[in-house]
Amino acid sequence: MTTIEHQSFDQERAFYGRRDLLVRDCAIDGPADGESAFKECAAVRAERCLFNLRYPFWHDQGLEIDHCTLTPQCRAALWYSADIRLTHTALHGIKALRECADAELRHCDIASAEFGWFSRNVRMDKCAAESEYFMLRSEALRFREVRLHGKYAFQYIRDSRFDQCIFDTKDAFWHAKDVVVRNSTIRGEYLAWYSENVTFEHCKIIGTQPLCYCKNLRLVDCEMFDTDLAFERSTVEAQVTTPILSVKNPLSGCICAPSIGQVIRDIPDAKAVLHTGHTLCRCA
Repeated sequence: MTTIEHQSFDQERAFYGRRDLLVRDCAIDGPADGESAFKECAAVRAERCLFNLRYPFWHDQGLEIDHCTLTPQCRAALWYSADIRLTHTALHGIKALRECADAELRHCDIASAEFGWFSRNVRMDKCAAESEYFMLRSEALRFREVRLHGKYAFQYIRDSRFDQCIFDTKDAFWHAKDVVVRNSTIRGEYLAWYSENVTFEHCKIIGTQPLCYCKNLRLVDCEMFDTDLAFERSTVEAQVTTPILSVKNPLSGCICAPSIGQVIRDIPDAKAVLHTGHTLCRCA
């Protein structure tokens, strides 16, 4: 492996096609304003580096990025790449990750609109993220202890699992399919509309009009706060341990809660069974 230390690089495609590189304490920055520093590379490790130019990692295989900073000027940083490990790294440019596979992020700070689109097999552990349209149309996500702030997260995702996360996000999980969320807090309006085979276990759900137009929705021992007009036109099996403000036209299934403030049934096919006062109810 070739080691490069304590240098700055600003030329176009500075390391194009290189293999087996360790780049340490370097800056991808300078007046030449060159793009795509590590395009078409493989087996690259970057340690304590500054990335301040556009498109540094495109079409790469085997990346390790540790204790680095990717500034807001470092837009579209990782695209069309695979086998990626990022640790203790700041990803602050727009569209920082897209159409990537087999990526693992640990202890990263993400401030990047449109992050993670069309990616697969992304693992994220103990990260903080601020983003809009986070992880759009991605699949096989495995997130643990992730904090997210930003609208429209996880839309159209597939086959994904989330545990011990905190999400503050509007219109999250729209059109999601085959998703399980456990031991997490989800705050925001219009949660998981048009989703299919989505399960929330031991979660806290906060915000208006959640969980509408869902197919095969499951809630297992969840808390719901400020949740009015819930479950509209959904097929649902729900065990809720807190009162629900209102439920509107659930199509089928069973909803169990200590109390429901208002039940609205103004369409003939809203036939879900509602149980109140039975906090230990188990839907058949």
